[in-house]
Amino acid sequence: MPETVQMTTSNDMKKENEPSENRPTSEQFERELRRRELTTEALKSIFKAVKTLIVFAAVAVLLATLLFPTMQVQRGSMAPTLRDGEQLILITVGKIDRGDVVAFHLGRQTMVKRVIAVSGEWVDINEDGYVLVDGVILEEPYLYAHGTSRHNVELPYQVPDNSFFVMGDNRAISIDSRSNDFGTIHKDEIIGRAIFRIWPLSKIGPVA
Repeated sequence: MPETVQMTTSNDMKKENEPSENRPTSEQFERELRRRELTTEALKSIFKAVKTLIVFAAVAVLLATLLFPTMQVQRGSMAPTLRDGEQLILITVGKIDRGDVVAFHLGRQTMVKRVIAVSGEWVDINEDGYVLVDGVILEEPYLYAHGTSRHNVELPYQVPDNSFFVMGDNRAISIDSRSNDFGTIHKDEIIGRAIFRIWPLSKIGPVA
């Protein structure tokens, strides 16, 4: 049987050399490759930015927790300065001075009082309820009244080292360093100074 010879015409050769409609050109291929590279780089940049933001947020939360903890006032021993249920921001660094409002641990309780005297100072209270520190009457415009509630600490009283003599602004009902059962507050028991009221919104602002 004679062999069948298939002839290739010039038109057939031309079609073979022509690019297929479905096959990308080298230029298209390079553009697509570049597009994918740019997309990959963009995703890497976004991932890096998100990772940085997460780390930044974690550090911010940690610093806020350690340096600026918050607490809620309980009871009314600091009225009229602070009321039950108010939310405060504290600061855990810096020197504590007379007149500062501080939060501290007392047993299992967290309390808020005002520093009346610091280490080495002498505290006395006269018959009208006025507080004297080193013989000088304190000016206390934050009080309802100068309370004359009973106390059992022996006066005049010298504040021990690294400790604070604290009292509530509502002197008539406050249980504080005037009581031997309460005593002075050691510096290690201090959580921080109350610096800002964040609730209620109507009273938002610095703590005086």
